[in-house]
Amino acid sequence: MSSWLGGLGSGLGQSLGQVGGSLSSFTGQISNFTKDMLLEGVEEVGDAATELQVSNSRLAEVEAAFGTQKSEYDRLRKLHAELEEKLEASEIQIKRQSAEYRALLQQKDVEISHLKARQSGLQEEVQNLQHSAQSASVGPALLPVTTTSSTTTSSSASSFLSRPGGSHQGFHSDEMDLSDVIWSQQEINRLSTEVMRLEAEVAHWRRMSQASAGAGAGNGDQGEILKLQRTIKDLREEMSREVDEHQHELAAVQDAQRQKMADITRRHRDELAEYEERIEELEEQIQSGGGQATSPSDASKLPELQKTISSLQEAADQREKQLAELSARLEEAQSKQASLQLEKDDAQEENAGLLQNYTRLQASVTELQARVQEQEGKALQKAQLDHEIQVLRKNLAASEKEIERLNSLVEAGPKEEVEHADILELNTIIGTLRQEKEVLEQEKLNLQERLEMAKEQIVSSNEAESGESESLEDLKTELERREKSLKNMEEERDTLMSELEELDRQNQEATQHMISVKDQLSGQLKEAEAKLTGLTAELNTTKDKNEALKQELETQKEKMSQSAFTLNDLHMGKQQLEGSVKELKDKLGNAQEQNKEARREITELKKTLQEREKQLSVAKAELDQAGDRGAVAQGTEEKLAGKDRELSDLRRELDEMRSSQEKVMSEDYELKMENRRLKTESEQAQGKGEELTKQMKESQAALNRTIREKDTRIEALKLEKSQLEGELRQAESTLTEQAKQYQQTIEELTRARSMDASALQMEHERAIKLNQEKDMEIAQLKRDMEQLASDHRDTNEMLSITVAGQKQLTDLLQEKDTFLETLKQNASDLQAEMENSIAVATKEAEALKQALDEKDKQLGGMKEENSHLKEEIDRFRDQQSRPQSLAEPRTLDIITELETEITQLKSSRNGLEEEIQTLRRTMEEQQASLLLSQQSLQAQQSELEQAHARHQQTTLNYDRLIHARDEEICRLQQTVDQLSESRGPADSPVQGEVIILQEEKTQTLNQENGNEKHDLSKVEIEKLVKGIKEKETEISQLNEKNLSLTKQLDQLVVSRDEVGKLSQMILQKDLEIQALHARVSMGVGGGHSQDVMFLQQQLQAYAVEREQVLAVLNEKTRENSQLRSDYHRLMDIMAGKEAALVKLQQENQRLQNMSDPSGSQEMFKETIQNLSRIIREKDIEIDALTQKCQTLVTVLQTSGGESGASSGGVSSNQFEELLQERDTLKQQVKKMEEWKQQVITTVKNMQHESAQLQEELIKLQGQVSADSDCSSKLTVDYTRLIQSYEQKERRLGSLSQELAQVQQTITQLSTTKEVLLGKLDCVAQTPEVVAAQSSGPSLTADAQSHQASPPASNEKLQEELVRLRAQLAEKENLIRTIQENNHRLSNSASASESEQRSQAEEVRQLRERLEALKRSVREKDLLIKTKGDQLSHVSEALRNRENDNEVLKQAVTNLKERALILEMDGKKLKEENELVAARSREKESEFRALQETNMQVSLLLREKEFELSAVSEKAATVEKMLKDKDQGKSGELNQLLSEMKSMQQKAVAFQQERDQVMMALKQKQMETTAVQSELQHMRDKEQRLTLELERLRNHLLEIEDSYTREALAAEDRETDLRRRVALLDDKLATSSSAVENASQQASLQVESLQEQLSGVVKQRDDALTHLRTSQEQVNQYAVSLSNLQMVLEQFQQEEKAMYSAELDRHKKEKEEWRRKAERLEDQASALQINLDEANAALDSASRLTDQLDLKEEQIEELKKQVDVRQEMLEEVQRKLMNLLNSTEGKIDKVLMRNLFLGYFHTPKTKRADVLRLMGSVLGLSREDIDKMLEEDGRHGVTGWVSSLLGGRGAQSVPNTPQRPTSGQGLNTSFSGMFVKFLEMESTPALPAPKLSVLDIKPLSAPPARRTSSAASSAAAGAAAAGKRAGEANPFLAPRSAAVPLLAGSGSGGSGGHLLMKPISDALPTFTPVPVSAEASAGAVLKDLLKQ
Repeated sequence: MSSWLGGLGSGLGQSLGQVGGSLSSFTGQISNFTKDMLLEGVEEVGDAATELQVSNSRLAEVEAAFGTQKSEYDRLRKLHAELEEKLEASEIQIKRQSAEYRALLQQKDVEISHLKARQSGLQEEVQNLQHSAQSASVGPALLPVTTTSSTTTSSSASSFLSRPGGSHQGFHSDEMDLSDVIWSQQEINRLSTEVMRLEAEVAHWRRMSQASAGAGAGNGDQGEILKLQRTIKDLREEMSREVDEHQHELAAVQDAQRQKMADITRRHRDELAEYEERIEELEEQIQSGGGQATSPSDASKLPELQKTISSLQEAADQREKQLAELSARLEEAQSKQASLQLEKDDAQEENAGLLQNYTRLQASVTELQARVQEQEGKALQKAQLDHEIQVLRKNLAASEKEIERLNSLVEAGPKEEVEHADILELNTIIGTLRQEKEVLEQEKLNLQERLEMAKEQIVSSNEAESGESESLEDLKTELERREKSLKNMEEERDTLMSELEELDRQNQEATQHMISVKDQLSGQLKEAEAKLTGLTAELNTTKDKNEALKQELETQKEKMSQSAFTLNDLHMGKQQLEGSVKELKDKLGNAQEQNKEARREITELKKTLQEREKQLSVAKAELDQAGDRGAVAQGTEEKLAGKDRELSDLRRELDEMRSSQEKVMSEDYELKMENRRLKTESEQAQGKGEELTKQMKESQAALNRTIREKDTRIEALKLEKSQLEGELRQAESTLTEQAKQYQQTIEELTRARSMDASALQMEHERAIKLNQEKDMEIAQLKRDMEQLASDHRDTNEMLSITVAGQKQLTDLLQEKDTFLETLKQNASDLQAEMENSIAVATKEAEALKQALDEKDKQLGGMKEENSHLKEEIDRFRDQQSRPQSLAEPRTLDIITELETEITQLKSSRNGLEEEIQTLRRTMEEQQASLLLSQQSLQAQQSELEQAHARHQQTTLNYDRLIHARDEEICRLQQTVDQLSESRGPADSPVQGEVIILQEEKTQTLNQENGNEKHDLSKVEIEKLVKGIKEKETEISQLNEKNLSLTKQLDQLVVSRDEVGKLSQMILQKDLEIQALHARVSMGVGGGHSQDVMFLQQQLQAYAVEREQVLAVLNEKTRENSQLRSDYHRLMDIMAGKEAALVKLQQENQRLQNMSDPSGSQEMFKETIQNLSRIIREKDIEIDALTQKCQTLVTVLQTSGGESGASSGGVSSNQFEELLQERDTLKQQVKKMEEWKQQVITTVKNMQHESAQLQEELIKLQGQVSADSDCSSKLTVDYTRLIQSYEQKERRLGSLSQELAQVQQTITQLSTTKEVLLGKLDCVAQTPEVVAAQSSGPSLTADAQSHQASPPASNEKLQEELVRLRAQLAEKENLIRTIQENNHRLSNSASASESEQRSQAEEVRQLRERLEALKRSVREKDLLIKTKGDQLSHVSEALRNRENDNEVLKQAVTNLKERALILEMDGKKLKEENELVAARSREKESEFRALQETNMQVSLLLREKEFELSAVSEKAATVEKMLKDKDQGKSGELNQLLSEMKSMQQKAVAFQQERDQVMMALKQKQMETTAVQSELQHMRDKEQRLTLELERLRNHLLEIEDSYTREALAAEDRETDLRRRVALLDDKLATSSSAVENASQQASLQVESLQEQLSGVVKQRDDALTHLRTSQEQVNQYAVSLSNLQMVLEQFQQEEKAMYSAELDRHKKEKEEWRRKAERLEDQASALQINLDEANAALDSASRLTDQLDLKEEQIEELKKQVDVRQEMLEEVQRKLMNLLNSTEGKIDKVLMRNLFLGYFHTPKTKRADVLRLMGSVLGLSREDIDKMLEEDGRHGVTGWVSSLLGGRGAQSVPNTPQRPTSGQGLNTSFSGMFVKFLEMESTPALPAPKLSVLDIKPLSAPPARRTSSAASSAAAGAAAAGKRAGEANPFLAPRSAAVPLLAGSGSGGSGGHLLMKPISDALPTFTPVPVSAEASAGAVLKDLLKQ
């Protein structure tokens, strides 16, 4: 009921929500409609046609809105009807329930009130009794009674207060259950017992009070009374509380009871049904078994059988118990294992986390420990130092006290000094202690010494108290010491003070620096503030732009919010899914629990069944085989059967267990799958969220970009603005300059005309007019300027617009690019994912195939086991059929075997379960991988990263494999080595291994045999096979999906091939390892060392191969990435193409829509279809008519044949009628054909028109494309123009720069010219002095540089200079004369020209005035025309406005009509509503009538029941009467019967009355409810109607307001327009008056001008006469002028030529001088460099000389040593000579053989060289060899051989040619030898490279004498150097062979100088220096030093 009510409530809420939503939408639409209405008046359309279109469109929109509203209204009406029905139903139900509940409540309240009344009465009685007891005096004998009573009351209270402990949560249900009634009855009983108890207590108290009254009055115990009062209060409170909680508990207990009862009844029914079935089965069995007869002999066998049955039952019970225990243990173990696994996983995760935390904590702890140690060390040091200081201070204080005590004995004078010294010392010590912590230790030592001294002083003072003289001396010494220490302290203080002062100084400097920095910062602050103000101004400008951006941002934010909403929805969905998962889990748990319960019940029932069946079977068997063989055999057979059954039962149970387990596992798996799905969905949601965030970021980045671009645009515009402003300023300045010039000219003219008064006046007037004209011109120019500025602004705006357009285009392009890039990336990701998924799928497929193969094998094994079991069963049967004597032991054996088998089966079951679990895990993993592969198709980015990671992992795995193989090879090599070492003892281990292998084989065989014993996991295997098949189908689907992508992935085959190669290499390595294993297993072999060598080679080869493979892999990965990028690019291109296609399609559709806006083509099609349909119908009619005609003709023919001549008249009439019909038909046919032709023509026309329209469409499309092309061209042209404009501007700028440069150059040239002229003048004045001066420095320069030019060139230059100066002077004189002539001529010409100019100017001015007047007249005409045009335009606009107003008025009227129509519709709808309401009321009345009938029927039923009961009672009474008759009591019976009848009649009457009253009550209730509902309905209606009225009123008011506003606005517009017209009229009038005034002024001016003209004509005549005279003069002047001009021109030409020549010459001279200056500078720089180098060389030389002097001193020392060594050497030489003599002529055979062979091997041309070599080896001289060669040339080979052989014996001592210096070496000095040595070393075999100094090219070649002088100077320098060394210049000596530095000389036997010997490692070696003959000694020295 409650659920039904809840559903109703939710339905109501939803429907009400819908209604509210629809109402809100309806009101929103109405408000929109009103807004549109208001806006309609505001919109102003120019043309009437467009306005009509607008109004039509509005009408259409309004109609559409109306239609939607109508549909909405219908829907709402239906909803309303449904809701009303539901409401009524619910109200009825609620009323019924509320009535029932009220009745119940009333009953309960009545009961409670009764009980409360009784309780209160009893309590009052108790109180009265207590009062009476208190008043009475109670003796000590009565005290125990009172106490007992109190205890009883307390106990009663406690018992009364003991409430039933039950939860009081829940509510009363709809129906009163029997259990609830019983419970309430019990509660009432309990309360009544409580009342009885209380009454008993009251009676007791009454008795007590009576007794106390009889005894006498006395004071009672106050404590007892108080206790009793408290208990009474508590009781009252508890009673009230109990009554409240009692109701709650009632409801809760009722609910619980009902649920329990329902469960119990359900179980009871199920059990009953099962028991009934069982009973039926047993009855059937009994019936079948009961038919057989029982013999008397069976009675004796029965007890034995019963015993056996009981024993069997006990055994079975034990087995079952064991089984149950085992199964329980199994379940526990499994659950424990699962929990342990979970705990293990958790622990591992926690471990990992804890390890990380531990490492982090360790690091932090170490850091803290280090810090703590440092802190502790510091603290310890501080504490130690403080402690020491305190100790020292204490000691000091003690010592000072002692000294004072001693000094007090001594005299006052020294005492004061000592104290003073002590105070000073103490002060210094304290200062030092405070200031210096570092000096603490030294101070400590000093203080310790002082302490010792003080102690000694104390001792001495104690000893010599008598002898004060000694103590005085001691004190003096101490004083002296203290004074010394004081001085030291003072010195330290001074130093500290100085340091302090320095620090103060530094501080002051720092403060000054700070102040300066502060000033700078303040200045910077001011600048920054100024910048800030500028920036704020810019900010204000940018704010406006930012607003637009903000709007964009808001749109973006809206999008964001939408995305956020979607995210929230996703989150909500996720939460819901999680909730559903939890619910499913709960359901699963419940299901499992129910399963367990069901299993337990089933097992119990099975046990009972089995027991019954066993008993039955046993009984049958006993009965059947009673007369047969012995009882023992029967017992054994029964035992066997029982065992078989037990086995079968066990197997069945196992199967059931398995099936249940499988079910549970499948449910678990489904749950896991759902979990995974939910996880994937959540991940997808997260991915979406991430994508949304990414989109956000991208949008933000785009926004930032746009902002930046806008900023750049703003800056560019600002720059343009500044440029324009500059140009404007320039233009204004030029204008001002022109105005100034004009003013100057005017002033000049006025001055020139100041002679004549009349002329002055004229001039004055003219000047004024000129001024006016100028003002006019200035005004015009200003206007032009303004126009230009406005044009410029327009252009700027245009530019900005175009720039914005271009930027938008660029943004679009950028977006496209980014989109393309993302597409590329997606494509690449897809590729990678597909590859990965394919690889994974293939792996999974292989794994599944392997699993299938394994399962097939297992199946085969199981089948074999089956067959084995069958064979065993057969064997058992055979055994059973054998005799009885062998039966007992066999049965025992069988039982034992069966038990063992059971144990084995259990173990195998465990193993199989474990296998199943592992298989399931693998299955789940495979499914997870499948899910992952499907996810990877969706989530692309994550897969890319995984793909990269996998690629790297594969490479790493291959590397690892290769490493592993290498390690294996190394290990095998080691084993090979070990084997080679231990060959002998290798045989025994092999045997051992063989044995082990055999054992393992046997073990495996045993296991296989064990496995073959049972066939258990068939079902599971089948299920797994099915699962694998499903997976394979899924994999095949995935493969089919991936085939499309594999086509694209053909490019990546290369990398796969590489992987294949790698795998092949690994296989090869495996094979090699196997080969090595085989070798190792061979064990005994000879060539282990060779194998090891071979293996090492292989290892090296493998290492090389591995490197190659890695390189190849890297290359392949690179290629892979390139291919991927190419693929991405292609995909992007494809995507771009597709996007372009889509765009084109959209464009086509749009164009089609554009070309066919009114749906004309559809109209054409419809008309054509209609026409074709009409034509078909007409054709059908014509066919029908023709058929009719044919039939009539046939009828005529037949009738004509039959009737003959007799009936000819009739036939003729008929024939005529037929003919007439035919004619009419023909006419109709013709008409139809004509109509058909018309239709055809119309169709053709339509087709033509459609073709034309299509052509027009195509043309329009072409035009559109052309327009787009034109627009693109225009944009291109525009951009080009802009570019050209910018280029021109740049060129202008560059030209202006060039101009400025040219001007600068001109100014420079002029300055240079002036300078040159000035110099030339100076030169002309003092040529000799200058020459002397110039020659002086030049000579000095020559002396310095040794590169000056010869004096001959100087003289020439001077001569040229003098000549040039003379020419210049002449030219200047000429120029001056010409200039004077020019001045004179120009003055005369200017005078004549000024007169002519003045006259011409006057004429020109007059003309200009006339032209200006004409212009002004034209302008006025144009103005008038324009004003007229404007007037006409304004009038047209007025007319249009009036038309618009009329149209608007019509629209308003239409709208009013529509509003009325809408109101009518509303009224109709209301009427319909009322009708619906009336119908609903009728339905209600019907429903009530039905209810009443129902009630009547129920009453009738009750009456019938009552009658029945009465009849039954009558029957009973009749029976009693009959019985009584038998006894003889009829009279009483009759009386009783009559009484009964009367009672029954009364009862019936009472019942009828009650029923009538109930009916009336119910009718009243129904009526009241109906009335209430109607009242409510009416109120709702009234509210609705009032709301509608208010809304309509508001709407009408709004409409009226809008109309009034529109009318007012129209009036305002009319007034505005009229005002404008009036203004325009005024303006026209003013302009016309102005024009008239202007024309009058113009006529006046013309008259005045004519007058002036006449005056001017007179003047002209006078002037003409003057002119003639002056012309003659002018002619004369002209002739003279022409002559002068000719002369001038000639002069000018000559001057120009002169000037040009002079300029050229000057330029050339200038260039020459410049070149000379440059050359001189270069020379000077070169000389400077040389000087620096020479100085450096001199320094180095001086350094060298010093070093040489040192060396010479060393050499002299060494010489002495050398002499000693020389003597030793001579001795050694002597010994050597002896040795040489002894070893004379002994040459190496091998050497001679090689030489001999070499001779014959060499070609003949080079054999002489070989012979020379041999001669040198043999010690022959060159001359001898040459002679021998000559002889050889003469004689041949025999000659030289014989000479060689002869020469060998002749030669005694080898005489090597000595070096040219070796002989002199002993006599020369060390420095000379050193120089020679250097010289030798420095002579190179190659030509010497030039030094860096010589690379500088001299500017001019020096003369011959300079080189000689240089040489001589160099020689002199060398000589000077040589004098120092004691020999000539060694650097310029001729070249000679260099001494070898580190070569072993064999020819040093004669004993040269030490330096000439090969240099040992001890001496320093110089690198050889190449020296050229031309180089100077200084340069060489410098190079040496550098090296």
